[in-house]
Amino acid sequence: MKKLRLMLLGLPLVLAGCSTLSSVNWSAANPWNWFGSSIEVSEKGVGELNASTPMDEKAVSSALNDNYRLRSGMKTDKGEIVRFYEAMDDKTVMVVVNGEKGTVSRVDVMDSNIETDSGVKIGTTFSSLYDKAFGACVKGTEDDSAGVECKAKDSQHISYIFSGEWHGGQELMPSDDTLKNWKISKIIWRR
Repeated sequence: MKKLRLMLLGLPLVLAGCSTLSSVNWSAANPWNWFGSSIEVSEKGVGELNASTPMDEKAVSSALNDNYRLRSGMKTDKGEIVRFYEAMDDKTVMVVVNGEKGTVSRVDVMDSNIETDSGVKIGTTFSSLYDKAFGACVKGTEDDSAGVECKAKDSQHISYIFSGEWHGGQELMPSDDTLKNWKISKIIWRR
């Protein structure tokens, strides 16, 4: 009888603990994930995200090492419907995964903890990668219209969005002298 009373007294504490622990990211707590490789952008993709990754919440989350909370949505791009997932850290969007025809087509990285395989990351200056914009860069479009998009050297899939202060016209490219202090605000991988 005494054991039953103790069990009845302890049961609410155990149940309360279970509800609190339900929000823990258990996959990150696994010891084999503690020393796992970090996510990086390469010609192959972003982490395990690539052109063959299905636009499925579980697959996208797993390919990003379950590091983020995902929010899904749809938008139109050039008349086509595009599905996307926003990978969030608290309330900040860190990665956007776009898909067409059922698989990943583009990944936008804004998380400063994710670098390219050559060590380029958010905050890298234009002048540390390029001498001039000609031949490598174009004026940004759509959401990136305030920036300049530059193709990563020797890359078919990676580009960078540089942002900075400039008081010229919206449709004009800033001069190389202005660009030299601009910094990467987004790394883009396209299939």
